[in-house]
Amino acid sequence: MARIVGYIATSLDGFIATPEGNLDWLVHQQFDAGELTYENFIAGIRTVVMGRDTYDWIANQDMDWPYTGKRTIIVTSRPLPDPKGELEVWSDGVDTLIAYLRGLEDGDVWMIGGGRLQMAFMERGALDEIEIYVIPEIIGGGIPLFPATGFKASPTLMAINHMPPSVVRLQYRFN
Repeated sequence: MARIVGYIATSLDGFIATPEGNLDWLVHQQFDAGELTYENFIAGIRTVVMGRDTYDWIANQDMDWPYTGKRTIIVTSRPLPDPKGELEVWSDGVDTLIAYLRGLEDGDVWMIGGGRLQMAFMERGALDEIEIYVIPEIIGGGIPLFPATGFKASPTLMAINHMPPSVVRLQYRFN
């Protein structure tokens, strides 16, 4: 059964992007991730799942598709004009998607991007773990780490890692 994980960065004031969706604040802080690099994380991922807003943001960047060789699922009810990369469009609902992902046996699943889709999985008890990188930047507003839905949980802290000089990685497991 596939593990479903989150991996996301947040500003110190709890935002994942500016109100315009800008992520420039992420590169202001250089840090030493040691063995906890993105490259090591993504190497263990077989499937990436993202919502439409995240897909549109990535597709509009001036870069090659970053998930070549990974099963990529875009959760949307709208057609994708001129899709980048090999993609599966999922419009059959989150509960059906969770059942599909749980049936995979070829590697972990990464819930990429914004907190709305991750929250939908948390609300259904389907997010197994999450890594949150706290970047010491205060951006003053924007897209929150997680939307306010009324959902409550007490995940178990698995690890805290200091990444010099000033980034912190928090890893939680949901029971």
